[in-house]
Amino acid sequence: MTDEQPPRIILVDDEEIVLTSLSSFLRLETEYEVVTFLKPQDALTYLADNHADLIVSDYLMPEMDGISFLAECRKLHPEVPRIILTGYADKENAIKAINDVGLFQYIEKPWDNDDLLIIFRNGLEKLYLMKKLQQKIDEINRAYGDLQGLHREIVKTFV
Repeated sequence: MTDEQPPRIILVDDEEIVLTSLSSFLRLETEYEVVTFLKPQDALTYLADNHADLIVSDYLMPEMDGISFLAECRKLHPEVPRIILTGYADKENAIKAINDVGLFQYIEKPWDNDDLLIIFRNGLEKLYLMKKLQQKIDEINRAYGDLQGLHREIVKTFV
């Protein structure tokens, strides 16, 4: 997805076994850089000074629930796709999260590894396409500004 460095995936879950399982799988199957956190607050501290390409959080954690955590992540990095992992088939809260936090996707535990890879790739592709779109918009705005300047010069010359 990026030219110079592999995508950075942030994983947050209060269960070490989930983090180990996910990060081991991703390191074996992908080129992603995986950064894990047991505490949402530690992840937020990290994200204040570092970029992320995808953020994945557990739904239920003792210090801060996943929805609140991802809402904070959205403030720090609004363009980064956010995914919630839930062990509970609570579709109502997942839908609320999609609407309230701008969630990219929710994944139920236990997850299917193939589905997980597809969801992560789609999230990273969304980020890549949104960055490309923003670059094109910036180019158009610059060209429009240049055109307006040229128009002013022509008007000055002939008026």
